[in-house]
Amino acid sequence: MLVRLLCTVSAQSALRMMKKPQVVFVLGGPGAGKGTQCSRIVEGYSYTHLSAGDLLRAERSREGSEFGQLIDTYIKEGKIVPVEITINLLRKAMEETMKTNEQKFRFLIDGFPRNEDNLQGWTRVMEEKAHVKFVLFFDCGDEVCIDRCLERGKSSGRTDDNRESLEKRIQTYLQSTRPIIDLYAKQGKVRTVDASRNVEEVFADVKAILDKEG
Repeated sequence: MLVRLLCTVSAQSALRMMKKPQVVFVLGGPGAGKGTQCSRIVEGYSYTHLSAGDLLRAERSREGSEFGQLIDTYIKEGKIVPVEITINLLRKAMEETMKTNEQKFRFLIDGFPRNEDNLQGWTRVMEEKAHVKFVLFFDCGDEVCIDRCLERGKSSGRTDDNRESLEKRIQTYLQSTRPIIDLYAKQGKVRTVDASRNVEEVFADVKAILDKEG
């Protein structure tokens, strides 16, 4: 009886160790509605939402952080934070989530990978540790994105929700992130949603994608 119990426990431990995080990258321009839609997904599906930007902002504000000042400078300039910092924060967040609840192994990673360096870093560090299911791409016009962010900036308290920072962020997105989306599209791994519409219409399309993809 004891031997059988120990074998069962051992098998369960091995299964937990083998289970890889299942990842959906969520990409789109600033103000495309990624965070809003991720919140909706979490309510209806067994995903945990990890925002690369939120993790970086939290680390920037964390007392004693060795990267706080560096992150602050990059964010204010609308530039992309060094990949090692971002991946370390994402990996730690996934590990802590799965440690707390082994059933929570599906993740929406919002705002990552944002450039070629991000993608190479992910491949180098995480390719064997996590499975990327697909990219959920919220496609939205630049002016719509800017208007939404300016409106959000009235109450968000975010230092980068101003026109100067937004125009820099849009250019960074077009030059650095769109090529990553195109790369995944060639692999058949992009699911595109027209994000210029209202929240309910966008989520109806998101729901259809997730119901099909699982």
